[in-house]
Amino acid sequence: MAIHSGRHQLDQGSGRITLRTFRDGLAAQAGHDLTIEVARWSGEIVLADDLIPQSLDVTADLGSLVVKDGTGGLKPLTDRDKREIAVTARKVLSTDRFPEVKFSATAFQPGPDTSDGAGLPDRAGTISGTLSLAGQSGPLQLQVRPDGGGRYQATATVRQTAFGIKPYSGFLGALKVRDAVDVEVDVDLSEAQPQEPAA
Repeated sequence: MAIHSGRHQLDQGSGRITLRTFRDGLAAQAGHDLTIEVARWSGEIVLADDLIPQSLDVTADLGSLVVKDGTGGLKPLTDRDKREIAVTARKVLSTDRFPEVKFSATAFQPGPDTSDGAGLPDRAGTISGTLSLAGQSGPLQLQVRPDGGGRYQATATVRQTAFGIKPYSGFLGALKVRDAVDVEVDVDLSEAQPQEPAA
């Protein structure tokens, strides 16, 4: 399915937002590297006639975090462990006061177009913008690469302390979650819902 210019609605039906956390500290072997999915999010992207983005805004519900997997550790994570970790993550992020995280793009720097002429662009690039998290805002840069057939993956690293978040620690500080959290956004623009222009 081809990608069309114009305004498109994005959500969990057309893509996925994944967070990856990593253990640190003297007791790191007791913890797990986590894969966490944001179950509810929405966004809007506007594509120009040449299919280069003109604007991008995304809002994610931090109360919808779901722990999908945990690697490492002394024993595998149970479903109960995953639910408890998600509750702890929401506390660390103060979702009771700041339930949403928002990203608003301010600049797009496309790479060379390597499409095969079938109507789907195959262009990597960089999206710069502002991330609003836990009551603070700061710059964030997404590295975008094509994944074929109108699918794209954008990656970034967010440092929790840059937004006033104290990373989780346990066992008197011997087990910690690393400050840097990797963010992966996978989206299929051919599945994004086109919006009618405003009258």
